[in-house]
Amino acid sequence: MTYVDGFVLAVPKANIEAYKEMARTAGDVWKELGAIDYVECIGDDVPYGELTSFPRAVQARDDEVVIFSWITYASREKRDEINAKVMKDPRMQGDTWKEVFDGKRMIYGGFRPFLEL
Repeated sequence: MTYVDGFVLAVPKANIEAYKEMARTAGDVWKELGAIDYVECIGDDVPYGELTSFPRAVQARDDEVVIFSWITYASREKRDEINAKVMKDPRMQGDTWKEVFDGKRMIYGGFRPFLEL
C-alpha cells in the first residue's frame, strides 16, 4: 500500500505565481527522485468555518489563499529515502520560500492509506 505526505498552507494572493514556480521545481525534484504523484491545489471552495476549516487551520488572512497538496510514495520506507534525497538536492536549498509563504503556519504529516479504490 502507498504512503502519502499531506500539506495545507496559506499563500498571499500576491505570491501565487512565485509559489507555482516553486511548486513546479519541487514537483520535478520529488518525481525525479521517485515520488509517484505530486499534486498542488489552490483553494476554490474553502469557506471559513465557525469552529474548524482549512483557512482556520493555517490562520489564512483575507489576502491569502489556501493551498492543499500531497505527495504519494510506494511505501513509508521509500518516502523516507526520497525525502532524504530531496533535502540534499541543490534545487531545494535556500530560503527563498520564506519570501513566498509563512512556513510556521503550514500543516503537514505522513499518512498510511487504509483504503484505495
